[in-house]
Amino acid sequence: MIYFDFAATTPLDQDAAEVYVKVATEYFGNTQSLHDIGSQSQFLLENCREELANIFGIDKKGLYFTSGGSEGNFLAIEALLSAPLKGGKHIIAGMAEHSSVHGVLKRLTQDGYEVTLIPFNSKGLIDLDLVLSSIKPETILITLQHVNSEIGTIQPIEEMAKIARANKIHFHSDFVQSFGKINVKNIAPLVASFSFSGHKIYGPKGIGGVYINPNLSWEPFFPGGSHESGFRPGTVNVPAVAAMTAAAQKIIGRLEEDQTKFQSLRKAFIEALKPVKEWVDIYQADDNRQLANIIGMRISGIEGQWMMLECNRLGFAISTGSACQIGMQTPAKVTEALGLEKDQAKEFIRISLGSTTTMEDVIKLGETMVSVVKSFKRLP
Repeated sequence: MIYFDFAATTPLDQDAAEVYVKVATEYFGNTQSLHDIGSQSQFLLENCREELANIFGIDKKGLYFTSGGSEGNFLAIEALLSAPLKGGKHIIAGMAEHSSVHGVLKRLTQDGYEVTLIPFNSKGLIDLDLVLSSIKPETILITLQHVNSEIGTIQPIEEMAKIARANKIHFHSDFVQSFGKINVKNIAPLVASFSFSGHKIYGPKGIGGVYINPNLSWEPFFPGGSHESGFRPGTVNVPAVAAMTAAAQKIIGRLEEDQTKFQSLRKAFIEALKPVKEWVDIYQADDNRQLANIIGMRISGIEGQWMMLECNRLGFAISTGSACQIGMQTPAKVTEALGLEKDQAKEFIRISLGSTTTMEDVIKLGETMVSVVKSFKRLP
């Protein structure tokens, strides 16, 4: 089976796995324990916090560890809403946000908040003018993914941060798909909060983090916790934090190399689809606004789930969108944001490339998909 679903999750890096085992067996103390074994774990935890803060270019005082991106989005949004810059109950969000963001927004609407969802333009990008026209005096929060998890478009975070700051609005961004794929060091300090995840960068599952501007006096959603300055309850998973930090150091060290590789693989895959190009729609932005390793597309007349199952039968693992949305029997959020019709939305599939993907792999997948399309449409 050749894996093409790296946007859903990645295999654990061998070096990160070794770090995990070493820390789990030698630094197993609870970071809140006052004895030396606990102090050793606390010292290691703070070293990891400092290293990740340096990678992001942020103040380590605002960095908190969570169970992953989904929990991070939830807790970050709740923290920002507990410390608004002005009065109001209006939130602006991207229509194609991760399901964890939509989940908390749905609950907030039941608590009296008004939410305005912003669609994508034809290139899968947020229209800043539309955001500006949606701002009200009572707008207190904007939440927008840095990189869309289904089509890989890179949103204009810098410009959005300026808009938010000028209007005294908190700005949260989901960095789960961008961290480790593009340099976020110049962007991270601009937002009020962001979330990230370990298992998207070849670290362990069940670990991630949130940055919240340390100048904000937020209130914890779960009161009474002593870990992570009260940001979330529960004993900190120090082995996972250490392994995630090791994975982050490794992937950040090869950013440019990976970007060049994925651009080449993306072009080769799209080239391989040329025999059936009249039925293929790829949703993408210009190169400077497109993450090369995520390819969101549809093939006219063929349901995405059927294509995914056919590819699976033939030895290729692809997906029909965000893994947190699969099983809900609803199309990927991005299809709604792009304005696709219901039947078109059902045709959506995602190909995502990773560290083990080769040129031979992408060409083989492209040729296999061409043969599936030809067979389905009974073409010569």
